[in-house]
Amino acid sequence: MLWIILIIILVILISGVRIIPQSRAKVVERLGAYRQTLQTGLHYLIPFLDRVANDVTLKETVKDFAPQPVITKDNVTMQIDTVVYFQITDPKLYTYGVENPINAIENLTATTLRNIIGELELDETLTSRDIINTKMRAILDEATDAWGIKVNRVEVKNILPPKDIQEAMEKQMRAERERREAILKAEGEKKAAILIAEGEKESAILRADAKREAHIREAEGEAEAIIKLNQAKAEGIRLIKEAKADEAVLRLKSFEALVDVANGQSTKLIIPSELQSITSAASVIQETLKGNK
Repeated sequence: MLWIILIIILVILISGVRIIPQSRAKVVERLGAYRQTLQTGLHYLIPFLDRVANDVTLKETVKDFAPQPVITKDNVTMQIDTVVYFQITDPKLYTYGVENPINAIENLTATTLRNIIGELELDETLTSRDIINTKMRAILDEATDAWGIKVNRVEVKNILPPKDIQEAMEKQMRAERERREAILKAEGEKKAAILIAEGEKESAILRADAKREAHIREAEGEAEAIIKLNQAKAEGIRLIKEAKADEAVLRLKSFEALVDVANGQSTKLIIPSELQSITSAASVIQETLKGNK
């Protein structure tokens, strides 16, 4: 019998041992009043006097709340659901601050969201998620300090306008895409036309440059040929002058020049005076020969 009593007492004493794991905390009450908060490690509770009032996690918690109906400034009703990231910083305040803290955060999120959206129009609501998130986080974090909760982030997950507004927005977006497509197409055609015109311009310039260069080269060749010919004539004259040719040679050269002139296309023939005298002499000799016969 004594052994049984000792075993019961031992079991009761051992039942008071508590091991708190990492990132958890336990709120302990003694005789119904708050006693202490047990952090990570080994602890002992007095049986029948101490009890664990709440076992909380200190990790960041994510809560996805159901969509809430809200009305914008321009009287458009839409459904918005939010995600709240929060963390328990004071287990005591979390236990005794408010009844059902998660439900309290959900209701506070809904009312805060309605107040913020009520100040915005539809277009602003759809394009101002960051502003909505920042305002909600600041308001919720301040309101939940008394509950031992720190709100780290608030994200607007979905914004669902009415169906008719969604259809109108889709038509507007489709028209905007078509307008941008037309603008891009027109800009592409414009750039292509500019490139083609620039190519034709450069081609014409190159052709004109090539033609001008050909004419210049041809003119330079002709000029060089004339220069060479004149140089050759001058050289011939110089050689004749250096050879001290007599009058007979000069007359022979003049006869050769006369032959060249006669072979040309000219209809007029210019006869030097010396050649006329020679011709007259030849006629006199011919007449004399005829008389002798």
